[in-house]
Amino acid sequence: MRHLWLIPALPFAGFLLNGIFGRRASKAVVNAIAVGSVALSFLWVVKTLLSLGGMETPHAERYFTWIESGILNVGFELAVDRLTAVMLLVVTGVGLLIHIYSTGYMAHEGGYYRFFAYMNLFMFFMLILVMANNYLLMFVGWEGVGLCSYLLIGFFFLRRSASTAANKAFIVNRIGDFGFALAMFLMVVQFGTLDFAGIYPAAAEMPAEQTAGILTAIALLLFVGATGKSAQLPLYVWLPDAMEGPTPVSALIHAATMVTAGVYMVARSSALFLQAPLAMDVVAIVGLLTAVMAATIGLTQFDIKKVFAYSTVSQLGYMVLAVGVGAFGAGIFHLMTHAFFKALLFLGAGSVIHALSGEQDLRAMGGLRKKIPLTFATLLCAAVAIAGVPPFSGFFSKDEILLAAHHHAPWMYWVGVITAAMTAFYVFRAIFMAFFGDSRGHHHPHESPPSMILPLAVLALLSLAGGFIPVPRFLEPLFPAEGAHHDFALVAVSVGAGLLGIGLAWLFYVSKPGLADSAAARLGALYRLVYNKYFVDEIYDATVVRPLIGGSRAVLWRGVDAGVIDGAVNGIAQRSRDLGILLRMFQSGNIRSYAAWVLLGSVFVLAVLGVMGGLR
Repeated sequence: MRHLWLIPALPFAGFLLNGIFGRRASKAVVNAIAVGSVALSFLWVVKTLLSLGGMETPHAERYFTWIESGILNVGFELAVDRLTAVMLLVVTGVGLLIHIYSTGYMAHEGGYYRFFAYMNLFMFFMLILVMANNYLLMFVGWEGVGLCSYLLIGFFFLRRSASTAANKAFIVNRIGDFGFALAMFLMVVQFGTLDFAGIYPAAAEMPAEQTAGILTAIALLLFVGATGKSAQLPLYVWLPDAMEGPTPVSALIHAATMVTAGVYMVARSSALFLQAPLAMDVVAIVGLLTAVMAATIGLTQFDIKKVFAYSTVSQLGYMVLAVGVGAFGAGIFHLMTHAFFKALLFLGAGSVIHALSGEQDLRAMGGLRKKIPLTFATLLCAAVAIAGVPPFSGFFSKDEILLAAHHHAPWMYWVGVITAAMTAFYVFRAIFMAFFGDSRGHHHPHESPPSMILPLAVLALLSLAGGFIPVPRFLEPLFPAEGAHHDFALVAVSVGAGLLGIGLAWLFYVSKPGLADSAAARLGALYRLVYNKYFVDEIYDATVVRPLIGGSRAVLWRGVDAGVIDGAVNGIAQRSRDLGILLRMFQSGNIRSYAAWVLLGSVFVLAVLGVMGGLR
């Protein structure tokens, strides 16, 4: 026993301690509990992985039988293999840096202990999700991170926009989770188990004529769950609004960990998806469409966190494209590098917002590179990484995906290259608008404290050098050979696209700053369409939300609740009251009245007896 349970248990202990006693504790104590519990979890992960050596086979620990009913036996069982190892290091490592950053960023906010209790609870559920050795326990973690996302997005609950965004995230994710639940029901029917070790070998041995039905259905339903968690079309709409939460939440949950859960789940289920080629095609196309659509929206946004939010949706699309074309190792590789540079982009954006006392509009920034040089330097590291500039991390993982896409279908590669150019453009657009040119509106920007700068520096190093971590090779024993070979011409094209995007951003926002506004004016209706995010939220509101609310009020509330249920209950109550009024006439308290009623009752009884005697 290597006590795998300690990895999630330590953050859970932090949640309990801060949640129960944090209100009366000092911030130093809250920090020690919250950061210390995640640090210990990270150290236990490192110790566990070192003790497992090469991890040629998964290491599993079963603690107790959770559900036993008929043929179904579900245990509380945690396991570690190579895929889990990558996820554990990302979740605990990046999570630790973000917890440290949060001690500075949230220092002046109310509900300090509550924030860190929620963050620790999130870490617990995310670790359960990636360590689970069956789908039902994975689903517990899956739902748990959804709950914590709701709590943390709505942390500033006095702001209506935050509460609305939290509700939106919770409801949209429930749609995806319904698909996940249906997939589990089908697995029980088909395989009689929810254990990975029982499902995957059985799926691999199924005849091809059977897989086209049941396995395709299971894979597509699992992917419905992934579209919710990993913000893919059409369920991506919650993630940009989730920026209403504190910036560290955006970095941890909506960039580095929770939103990648769908990608992880598809990679974990590769044995199922590889047996369902139709589902794989759906996954790849949805991922590619999500990547390109979100990238176009990112070109036009001015809220610095919204720009990076749509960037997250787009990069998740890249990961989904990777697993859809069978490049599972490349998808997980990009998941890791993205955790580095996107967490850095969000935390760097938080440092900018901190420097400007809450300002998030890029149009009110400018000239900050000399005022907050450390933040600028670290954000620049993230920008070159996500733009795919060699030899930084995003270059390696993005090109693994693009080469696999070209091997699968060349047109996917070219759409991916165009998306890469847009990615470089909108990220450097944000950098140039915030840090170059003249100051626009702010007066006394100030650099962030060391507790915020140190995590930025570590993430900057990881963003620059993370591409040299051989994740695809490390994961080769888990996934089949992906078939893509390095083609230097294709790599040169994708790198050139990224550099072109950076050059255009420089031209539009530094060299000739008026060019952007004139280009937007010339594009006219097309620009307004993209700026308004294709009116997707408005379409959902008109076709789903308002009809659902209106129908609920007219049919369920007035018709069923008020008309049928309340009508039946209130009708029974009214009849009972009427009967009570009638019976009350017999209880007047007057003796002569009682005598009269007794006499009338006796006459009535005698009359009835007489009638019955006559009938005989």
